[in-house]
Amino acid sequence: MAAADGGGPGGASVGTKEDGGGVGHRTVYLFDRREKESELGDRPLQVGERLDYAGFRASVCQTLGISPEEKFVITTTSRKEITCDNFDETVKDGVTLYLLQSVNQLLLTATKERIDFLPHYDTLVKSGMYEYYASEGQNPLPFALAELIDNSLSATSRNIGVRRIQIKLLFDETQGKPAVAVIDNGRGMTSKQLNNWAVYRLSKFTRQGDFESDHSGYVRPVPVPRSLNSDISYFGVGGKQAVFFVGQSARMISKPADSQDVHELVLSKEDFEKKEKNKEAIYSGYIRNRKPSDSVHITNDDERFLHHLIIEEKEKDSFTAVVITGVQPEHIQYLKNYFHLWTRQLAHIYHYYIHGPKGNEIRTSKEVEPLNNIDIEISMFEKGKVPKIVNLREIQDDMQTLYVNTAADSFEFKAHVEGDGVVEGIIRYHPFLYDRETYPDDPCFPSKLKDEDDEDDCFILEKAARGKRPIFECFWNGRLIPYTSVEDFDWCTPPKKRGLAPIECYNRISGALFTNDKFQVSTNKLTFMDLELKLKDKNTLFTRILNGQEQRMKIDREFALWLKDCHEKYDKQIKFTLFKGIITRPDLPSKKQGPWATYAAIEWDGKIYKAGQLVKTIKTLPLFYGSIVRFFLYGDHDGEVYATGGEVQIAMEPQALYDEVKTVPIAKLDRTVAEKAVKKYVEDEMARLPDRLSITWPEGDELLPNEIRPAGTPIGALRIEILNKKGEAMQKLPGTSHGGSKKLLVELKVILHSSSGNKEIISHISQHGGKWPYWFKKMENIQKLGNYTLKLQVVLNESNADTYAGRPLPSKAIKFSVKGKEKRDKPLKDCSGTISAHCNLHFLEITKGPNCVIRGVTAKGPVNSCQGKNYNLKVTLPGLKEDSQISKIRLLPGHPRRLKVKPDSEILVIENGTAFPFQVEVLDESDNITAQPKLIVHCKFSGAPNLPVYVVDCSSSGTSILTGSAIQVQNIKKDQTLKARIEIPSCKDVAPVEKTIKLLPSSHVARLQIFSVEGQKAIQIKHQDEVNWIAGDIMHNLIFQMYDEGEREINITSALAEKIKVNWTPEINKEHLLQGLLPDVQVPTSVKDMRYCQVSFQDDHVSLESAFTVRPLPDEPKHLKCEMKGGKTVQMGQELQGEVVIIITDQYGNQIQAFSPSSLSSLSIAGVGLDSSNLKTTFQENTQSISVRGIKFIPGPPGNKDLCFTWREFSDFIRVQLISGPPAKLLLIDWPELKESIPVINGRDLQNPIIVQLCDQWDNPAPVQHVKISLTKASNLKLMPSNQQHKTDEKGRANLGVFSVFAPRGEHTLQVKAIYNKSIIEGPIIKLMILPDPEKPVRLNVKYDKDASFLAGGLFTDFMISVISEDDSIIKNINPARISMKMWKLSTSGNRPPANAETFSCNKIKDNDKEDGLCAIVMSSLPLKFEVLPNQPVKLVPKIKPPTPAVSNVRSVASRTLVRDLHLSITDDYDNHTGIDLVGTIIATIKGSNEEDTDTPLFIGKVRTLEFPFVNGSAEIMSLVLAESSPGRDSTEYFIVFEPRDTLDNLVLLSINLVFIIFKLFKLSQFFFLDVKKQQQMAALTKEKDQLSQSIVMYKSLFEASQQLLNEMKCQVEEARLKEAQLQNELKIHNIDIPTTQQVPHIEALLKRKLSEQEELKKKPRRSCTLPNYTKGSGDVLGKIAHLAQIEDDRAAMVISWHLASDMDCVVTLTTDAARRIYDETQGRQQVLPLDSIYKKTLPDWKRPLPHFRNGKLYFKPIGDPVFARDLLTFPDNIEHCETVFGMLLGDTIILDNLDAANHYRKEVVKITHCPTLLTRDGDRIRSNGKFGGLQNKAPPMDKLRGMVFGAPVPKQCLILGEQIDLLQQYRSAVCKLDSVNKDLNSQLEYLRTPDMKKKKQELDEHEKNLKLIEEKLGMTPIRKCNDSLRHSPKVETTDCPVPPKRMRREATRQNSVIPIVTKTLSCC
Repeated sequence: MAAADGGGPGGASVGTKEDGGGVGHRTVYLFDRREKESELGDRPLQVGERLDYAGFRASVCQTLGISPEEKFVITTTSRKEITCDNFDETVKDGVTLYLLQSVNQLLLTATKERIDFLPHYDTLVKSGMYEYYASEGQNPLPFALAELIDNSLSATSRNIGVRRIQIKLLFDETQGKPAVAVIDNGRGMTSKQLNNWAVYRLSKFTRQGDFESDHSGYVRPVPVPRSLNSDISYFGVGGKQAVFFVGQSARMISKPADSQDVHELVLSKEDFEKKEKNKEAIYSGYIRNRKPSDSVHITNDDERFLHHLIIEEKEKDSFTAVVITGVQPEHIQYLKNYFHLWTRQLAHIYHYYIHGPKGNEIRTSKEVEPLNNIDIEISMFEKGKVPKIVNLREIQDDMQTLYVNTAADSFEFKAHVEGDGVVEGIIRYHPFLYDRETYPDDPCFPSKLKDEDDEDDCFILEKAARGKRPIFECFWNGRLIPYTSVEDFDWCTPPKKRGLAPIECYNRISGALFTNDKFQVSTNKLTFMDLELKLKDKNTLFTRILNGQEQRMKIDREFALWLKDCHEKYDKQIKFTLFKGIITRPDLPSKKQGPWATYAAIEWDGKIYKAGQLVKTIKTLPLFYGSIVRFFLYGDHDGEVYATGGEVQIAMEPQALYDEVKTVPIAKLDRTVAEKAVKKYVEDEMARLPDRLSITWPEGDELLPNEIRPAGTPIGALRIEILNKKGEAMQKLPGTSHGGSKKLLVELKVILHSSSGNKEIISHISQHGGKWPYWFKKMENIQKLGNYTLKLQVVLNESNADTYAGRPLPSKAIKFSVKGKEKRDKPLKDCSGTISAHCNLHFLEITKGPNCVIRGVTAKGPVNSCQGKNYNLKVTLPGLKEDSQISKIRLLPGHPRRLKVKPDSEILVIENGTAFPFQVEVLDESDNITAQPKLIVHCKFSGAPNLPVYVVDCSSSGTSILTGSAIQVQNIKKDQTLKARIEIPSCKDVAPVEKTIKLLPSSHVARLQIFSVEGQKAIQIKHQDEVNWIAGDIMHNLIFQMYDEGEREINITSALAEKIKVNWTPEINKEHLLQGLLPDVQVPTSVKDMRYCQVSFQDDHVSLESAFTVRPLPDEPKHLKCEMKGGKTVQMGQELQGEVVIIITDQYGNQIQAFSPSSLSSLSIAGVGLDSSNLKTTFQENTQSISVRGIKFIPGPPGNKDLCFTWREFSDFIRVQLISGPPAKLLLIDWPELKESIPVINGRDLQNPIIVQLCDQWDNPAPVQHVKISLTKASNLKLMPSNQQHKTDEKGRANLGVFSVFAPRGEHTLQVKAIYNKSIIEGPIIKLMILPDPEKPVRLNVKYDKDASFLAGGLFTDFMISVISEDDSIIKNINPARISMKMWKLSTSGNRPPANAETFSCNKIKDNDKEDGLCAIVMSSLPLKFEVLPNQPVKLVPKIKPPTPAVSNVRSVASRTLVRDLHLSITDDYDNHTGIDLVGTIIATIKGSNEEDTDTPLFIGKVRTLEFPFVNGSAEIMSLVLAESSPGRDSTEYFIVFEPRDTLDNLVLLSINLVFIIFKLFKLSQFFFLDVKKQQQMAALTKEKDQLSQSIVMYKSLFEASQQLLNEMKCQVEEARLKEAQLQNELKIHNIDIPTTQQVPHIEALLKRKLSEQEELKKKPRRSCTLPNYTKGSGDVLGKIAHLAQIEDDRAAMVISWHLASDMDCVVTLTTDAARRIYDETQGRQQVLPLDSIYKKTLPDWKRPLPHFRNGKLYFKPIGDPVFARDLLTFPDNIEHCETVFGMLLGDTIILDNLDAANHYRKEVVKITHCPTLLTRDGDRIRSNGKFGGLQNKAPPMDKLRGMVFGAPVPKQCLILGEQIDLLQQYRSAVCKLDSVNKDLNSQLEYLRTPDMKKKKQELDEHEKNLKLIEEKLGMTPIRKCNDSLRHSPKVETTDCPVPPKRMRREATRQNSVIPIVTKTLSCC
């Protein structure tokens, strides 16, 4: 141990020769902290084993060099004073002690206390526990913080108010390295308790012996709901593990309540490693004990934040702070990045501590209740960021909050396990609502696990609500054990068969279990050790809790019924109705195909949905509109059923448009949409269907209905559009899911109607392309005559169907006729075959033979399109009967031969920036448009850089528009020629086409220019120019112009104006823009601000901008501006630190360079009190300003000073604050004149606090703080609190407080001093006149008759007790009940009374006496020793009572022996041995029970009597034997009577005296037996009889004492009940009703409210007399007149105080001697008034009526409310004396309202009698001689009376409240006493009814019965019983009334306690 260095330097050894100087020594460490200058370190001192306190104190004085007479106390670090009583038990080896002036003295400097914190042995015993932070996939850091919160909850468990716990994350690098602080406002720890905290595994149950702890004498908390008893700081492990898990070092700072000291302990890994390296004791260290807010020991910059934490200690009564430094980096990142997560975890852990037993229910009020008064606040501080602060009470998303607030109902139960273990449980039901489960999700346990093959738009069944989570979370003593959960119990698991509720309901429950500490948890409180094992034990009993009461019933049945009720009441599910059957759905994956139940209707959320109903979906893409087909529910169901979800089959509407069916989850039905809205949507969709065809004839040749056309007349071309009902063109059916199959085509047919039938001669189909409409080319081959129909029909792509969804698609038919035939030339040549006109046919050869083959046939001619043209091929073979035959062929275009480009012109003209479209056609050799794959046409431009290339694909049509991006040539100012080469790279045979392009400059805007117009001149503002302008002015006449690429000005149109924007104003006048005017620009007022102006133009072709910057220039000189640099404060007598800079500015404050060196002469400076002698002005060329230095003021009152600076016509003012000079004086504030001594009674407080003010040499207050102020005084003058150093506040003041003064009588001085800048400022000297305290008792004076004898049983002589004060006078007003006398037997232990000393009161306490609290002073007289003498002899008793002998008259002497070794002595009534001087004889005589019986036995020698010598009050009888064959009856009882007989004269005299005193003669009964054998039997019986008799006496005395105690208790109960009823009636008089229940809490609340009201009334400002009162040096001094009375009315107080102004300062005394003493002490300066010198017969009668009453009748009716002035006075004390004083001073003075009323009153009174002085409330006075007016008869205002005014009394309401408070306090005491005595009485009655007492009564009855039997056997006669009964003490008689009069009982008690009935040496004090 660290105490081993006791013999080091400075140590002292104290021992004796017996202890060898070393063995049994204790080493203690002393800190002398009496004065601040004491040495800082400790002094070791060795204490011998047999040393007592006195020797120890002497050794301390010797070691520290202290005078033994000096007063000081020695305390432990817990401020427990060392005394002779506790010396041995407190002064242990290694203890640290303080030397202080008093127990409550503040530590002037900090100390270090040696401690040991060796690991407890539990470290080894319980080392098998698993690793502390064995996390289960969670970061353990929140659980480490929870350990520290556990300690704080335990520490704050006894708090009455709010229990505040703060966790501060100090991550601001500017304040030091990262740290975590946990601070609470709990009860704190003493240094010993802090030592215990450091001991590892020292749990609350092992803290015994030397271990002092706040858990010492641990008592298990009473049961509370949810076990929220805060008893969770348990094992002595978690705190240490937590701090070293979080960081590397822990600083514990704690201050216990009612302690002056703060204790601080630092444990660090670095320190442990250092001690291990240096081979030092690792588990030892120091506790720093210091005063609050003392942070001088914090010198490390890494811990700068501690200064702020320590400063906060000042406001705290008790606290504990755990500061962790060296925080692990990974922890810092976690705490920062996951702040919300871990605070949410903590809110979960302490949910029920924060929100109370019911949890965080949503309720309207959040009042703090006794079970939710815990505030846990977490704050995180980071550099440059706003602190994050969260109160765990405000977190609304922790899991328990979610569980509580989503539950619809709860099921509470309780589990009883073997032993005392009790588990409260709650199960909550989370219902299904419409389309979702309300069971809350936990991020750690996601309840919805999605399968991989689930589809978004179709699912079968939602996963169970709870998922894989267990049901129950587990709480231990109210806090969560995070790693333990209980899956379920047998009675709440889903049943194997269908139960009362559906299976899914079992997955909608959550729960919590709340255990007490009878269940073991791991030391880190992460897991339970045995909870689930015990709960699932077969002997565990589960009961349900209903309305707070346990119900013994089947828990499984109750739970199932509750679950069924929850399901029916709260679940909002879907009801499937109209069952249709079971199907399988092959469209689904195999495992989901069936079975599916189908239904035609459902009931959901109060609505019915059935087949055919129109509905809409939500959360689908796209939204579906349709009608219900049916509903699907997965599973083998039959009939109506409830389910959480299913699917619905919807037929898309309109069916004509969609014709498809969709299946979606029922949850995706829109329950909010109206059916009308769906119908409207369907109708709108129907309008989108194709309705009609629109035909146009773009190239003419229109065919009119029923037109008759010539044969061969072309028809067309036709342009077709398909229109819906809205007239919108369409190309495909509406909808997004149709794809290409729903595209629309238009089919054209030309039908020839002939007699053989209808013949289709033309059929074409057209589709709509991206760039072309439905188009049919010209038809020129209709030549046959007849009737035709041209039919246009819309058909579907691919299928060519002309209907859709049963509806025909639009069509149109045009009927026409072909008549006649036009003549035309046939260009047929002689050939073997012809095709038709315009087509040449050639062939190479004809092979003749049986078969004719024509080879190399070539046809050339025009075709209509790339699809070719149909021709008739006619082959003619001359010579045949049918020489020709016609075949149909399709002639297609040939291979590409050339390119045709339109326009045909060789030179093309376009503008720059535009794209040129070329119409290109690929032609064959017959100029037919032809197409083939990869037919891509290119156009390349040349003549300028960066020209585009046009490309077009003609593979499908052979023709297209060839275009591309715009041709853009930069900086073109004039026409430019380009070349375009158009070619087909893949067809080398096709010659390229070249075109010449003339590129013109663009006519679009190309340039923007801004001008500023000044007069007739326009100045161009170029882009990014800087424009100088006068600050604050407006730039007018800004214009702009725009030019195209050819530099041609563009006229501004409205369209162009809209595209022009400016950045300096949002509003632009368009009319001005059309005129080319820009908005005006406001120039900034400050030259430092530059304005950036931008004009922009943007269209489809170009984006232009032109910008300029406006730089403001200063305006004309306008102001003089002065600026202070270096502070605006100047100390008196010194120059201003800094300078005043003067500049010239314009109207906007912009500096103007107007100064020059010559300007200094024009500058003038003026100001009140300005000292111009040192002014210095300088021109600053670089800043163009003037600098003024040396500003100084003439000393005067401090305050603001204005200086005026003037230059030419400009001026400016600045204000300088003139403050006081440096401290040079100390002045007292609110202190009387220092010329006179201030009288102070010894031990009393000074009248005023000593407040000093630092002042400069001109007496101005100097506001300098932290200046040390001290008091110097003589050593014999002591001040309380002890003289301490103070420091001035920010005002330069220091309040030293009100001192109590202790000093010898006489004059003493005090002086206040200050230390400033290492120099001493001496303050004023205070003179004190110390007077003895006449009311302070200092000793007792005891007088009594010292010659009196004190006989046992007699009365004490009278003791006259006087209490002597400091001035040796007797204190008269002493309550006799405060004086008591203690008496004890004198022993060798000393003069101190023992604890069991008997106490006597000198008088009883009256019933209405109120206890004022403990006496401030306890005094004892010196012990009085006296000898108690025995009283008169009254009894002859044996020393040892012999047994009843059974003898016979046989020969054997042993059988005849009656007595052996009998010792008889004389005693008084109290068994004290007396009669030592008596000498005589004792006569022994045998007598029978019957006095007439003459046949009595004889002694040996046949004699009836025997004599024995009696010497010194005693006699020895060695043997007494019966005579052989002595007469006597068999089995008869006889008595041996011993009586003294005097033989000498002096003994005869004593015998005579004894006869008169009534001697009690000792009789020895014997049984006389003649038979020897029978004698032996009877001897045994007599022995048993003696034992029974003794036992019976003991039992009866026990029962009598118990009955007497019971009667006394009944009396006390009746008295307490009467007292309580009496006080309750008095309270009712004051309108205070007390309820019959909860009386004490109600009374406490009433008292608190009444005391608060009374305190508020007392605090209200009221008039007081500020005239210093004279200190009462003795009881004969009443005080100054101004303080003797009080007046309520302000106006009356003013005028009466003024009327008595000359007497207000007069001191009133009772005696002339006291007045003379004051006169002498004040050297005649104080006027005095002794009351014993007043002639009282002339004093007025205070009951006399006013003068306007005569003989009891009103003589005249006065005005002005007259009243005697004396009747307005109230006297706080000494009423009788005060009436004498003011009767003499005021006489019959009357006071009225005003002067008119007073004159009227006097005028009427003088008619009948003398009129006294009249005063008015307005301040006028009419003297008794009638004189009024003038200043001497007019009272000044109250503030002119200089405080000499009577004070105002306490408000009447305050007095009423005082009476009520007094009654309430008495009533509270009466109620508590009644409750106490009732409890005692009930306890006594229960004791009397206990089996033990009943057994004792039975034993008494048995003993009495046995005694009766033995007496019968012995043959005892009734006469003997009667006589025997006379020898017993009489029983205590009880009456019907158990309450004897109080006076009788107290008198009996007093008499019984007068004097002890013993003879001994007694001592009293």
